[in-house]
Amino acid sequence: MNAEPVVRVERLRKEFDGVTVLKGVSLDVRAGSVVGLVGANGAGKSTLIRLMVGLYLPDRGTCTTLGHNAAKLGPSELARIGYVHQEGKLIDWMTVAQMVRYVASYYPSWNTELETGYLSEFKLDKNAIVGDLSPGQRQMLAILLAIGHEPDLLLLDEPAAALDPLARKQFLDLLLDIIQDPGRTILISSHILSDVEKVIDHIIVLDQGEVRRDVGLDELQQEYVKLRITAVRGDLPDPLPFRELLTCRRNGGEAVVVVRACPDQELDHVAQGLGSTFDVLPLSLDELYGLVLSARQEDSTP
Repeated sequence: MNAEPVVRVERLRKEFDGVTVLKGVSLDVRAGSVVGLVGANGAGKSTLIRLMVGLYLPDRGTCTTLGHNAAKLGPSELARIGYVHQEGKLIDWMTVAQMVRYVASYYPSWNTELETGYLSEFKLDKNAIVGDLSPGQRQMLAILLAIGHEPDLLLLDEPAAALDPLARKQFLDLLLDIIQDPGRTILISSHILSDVEKVIDHIIVLDQGEVRRDVGLDELQQEYVKLRITAVRGDLPDPLPFRELLTCRRNGGEAVVVVRACPDQELDHVAQGLGSTFDVLPLSLDELYGLVLSARQEDSTP
């Protein structure tokens, strides 16, 4: 993408009580992209997002959001950002309707039609007390509050973690609807990778406070090939003759392997040599994430 970055992070470092959470992170979030910020719990995802909106200040490095220092975002910049915190902090004594009106009062561009539609779709009772909502209902309300003003930049921090399977499906359907606007930029963090793989076009893998990969999802998928190999007769040899065999599960005359991408002619040559047939299988985002971390561990081995 050639678009200017909506968020630019350069050599960002953050510590808490002597523990380094982010270790010189640098990355760009480009306009119009849907970025998956993925990593295990404790990788630094929430800290990074809070730095992007100025809730935390960096110990070193810089974070620029919407062209401004994230620590000094003004009302006009904040009005262009929607943010869903993973804990969905809301005002418990208000009703749902009061909570919505309170937040909407800060945004002249608030979309009441969108609000009405999502209240109905999420099955949120306008008269219910916010403090009495289930964790999933609270999160759905937090999502509505973040998108009601139709922000240019939407930051979602583990948005589906508290949702049941049905609510998760509703949320993903909502995301698919939101991303139809090419002018909107979305960054969604999650450790549940099945929640984001259908909607993102770019992936940032954060591991122990460092960026391991920052790459287009299509590009990452093209780096690997997953194959089911079936012997025409007898068992397959051990080891299998691939130059870069990354994972292998085998059972007699069948094996499922992941190899580094190579020309089709090379795969055909191996298949002929093995006297076998190949089927190409899709790689899930969970598997790609595991391969990225495995590559990192191999690179760090003396």
